[in-house]
Amino acid sequence: MRWLIIMFVAALSFSAWALDLQQAKQQGLVGEQLNGLVGVVQGSVEATAVANEINRKRLASYQEIAQRTGTSLTIVQARAGQLNIERTQAGYYIQLADGSWRKK
Repeated sequence: MRWLIIMFVAALSFSAWALDLQQAKQQGLVGEQLNGLVGVVQGSVEATAVANEINRKRLASYQEIAQRTGTSLTIVQARAGQLNIERTQAGYYIQLADGSWRKK
């Protein structure tokens, strides 16, 4: 049940910033990381700004989930990362465990 709540809230957080995030992903500027955060694929001021804003909001959401469920932040981020990568559209970037980027 606890994981269901985590995944539900993560799904909400994933779509909450979809417009800006979607545009950055379409342009290949950012991609999803295993830690539930957005990473910069192509370094630019715009990409970094988008990633920082999304990550700030995601971390706040993840911290809230961790506190509410009594789960560690690391576990919440890992679960959200898995979910975000699964939901990433084909052709968008995801980060592999070795830190390299590839299109899904």
